[in-house]
Amino acid sequence: MLKKISVVLLCMIAPVVARADTSESLFGVSHDNQNLKLSVRRIGLDWSKTQVQNAAEYQDSPVSALNATSQDYIKGMFDTILEFSKNKFKWDNSLVMEYGKTTLKPYNEPATTDENADKILYSSDLSYSCWEFAGLKFGPTVRAAYETQFADSVESPRQNIVRSSAGISLFDHNIIKSLYLTGIHEYDFTYAGDQNNKIGAEFGWRLEYGIRDGVKVSSDGYYREYFSYSGYVPTDLERDLSAVLRLDTNLWGNFTMGPYVQYRLAKARAAEHYGSNLIVGISFNYITDFLL
Repeated sequence: MLKKISVVLLCMIAPVVARADTSESLFGVSHDNQNLKLSVRRIGLDWSKTQVQNAAEYQDSPVSALNATSQDYIKGMFDTILEFSKNKFKWDNSLVMEYGKTTLKPYNEPATTDENADKILYSSDLSYSCWEFAGLKFGPTVRAAYETQFADSVESPRQNIVRSSAGISLFDHNIIKSLYLTGIHEYDFTYAGDQNNKIGAEFGWRLEYGIRDGVKVSSDGYYREYFSYSGYVPTDLERDLSAVLRLDTNLWGNFTMGPYVQYRLAKARAAEHYGSNLIVGISFNYITDFLL
């Protein structure tokens, strides 16, 4: 356990080491090229509502729109990142939070509510550019992250995972914001008494492309494959894929609207088949950058 915590702390303090070469500027010898930027990648609201009146009188109707179940879906999203770059180093600290619920209201049964999104993820990434060509940077990267949830689910307690990783990445391109391949270590203490250390690999991406002025398509996600575990927990994942594709169109100022697709596919150790979740909807977002 002490060894795992040391790895996480090393990743957290690495940016301090990265800034060691700033000592010359402190003595007035030189001023290095550096930049600090706060990016609000998305503060959004995804919402849909289906309201059916007098469904009981139309249960035998062939028109499904008249006998459907009323339902409300709402999800809030907060995604921001503080980016610090100096010479060949880049240090990112990001916070992602999302929470969503679907409420079903059958005409002759009590309403039921399901959570279909619940995540809090803080991560700190340090990358070094060994090579650069046409705006694309390439080099080693290390990351420390903590992932949890707002609330316990009906079947299990809230997720608690400390994750560290190291590998290589492409970053800071106009289109390829991040593309990486890393080995990962997870310390999972979701279940009391069943703490688990997991080793695996992760491939991830964040892409953005401006179709025209005021219209942008973006995608982000990851794929994880786990190789070893310190113990057996049936709900631990063997494979995990998460991907989001979104189209943002400026309404006014920094406010955007557009369709999105979110897909999750995973397989647990005790499951025979893959589980999946597909969401298609419309999102309203606030997106901006601040130079600090």
